Amino acid sequence: MKILLELLRIVFIFFILGGIMTELLINVYASTGINVDDYNWMGVLGILILLFVLYRNRWQFSGWYSGNGREKLPVKTSNLLLTILF
Repeated sequence: MKILLELLRIVFIFFILGGIMTELLINVYASTGINVDDYNWMGVLGILILLFVLYRNRWQFSGWYSGNGREKLPVKTSNLLLTILF
């Protein structure tokens, strides 16, 4: 049961929260007059990378799942992903 709850939490974080963040990003770009129609996928990819790093380094330890495989990303990997993000 705990695994199912954790999967629902992950779906909520990535799809719902990611969708809200994507819409906010598109609205910010649209309000400044920047056309994002062709490069919208780059913003979505950046948001997904950010959510992945946050989940692996913080949010997985506050969830329901307490089994094997719960460890932080290595610092170099986190730094590399965040560098790609920005």
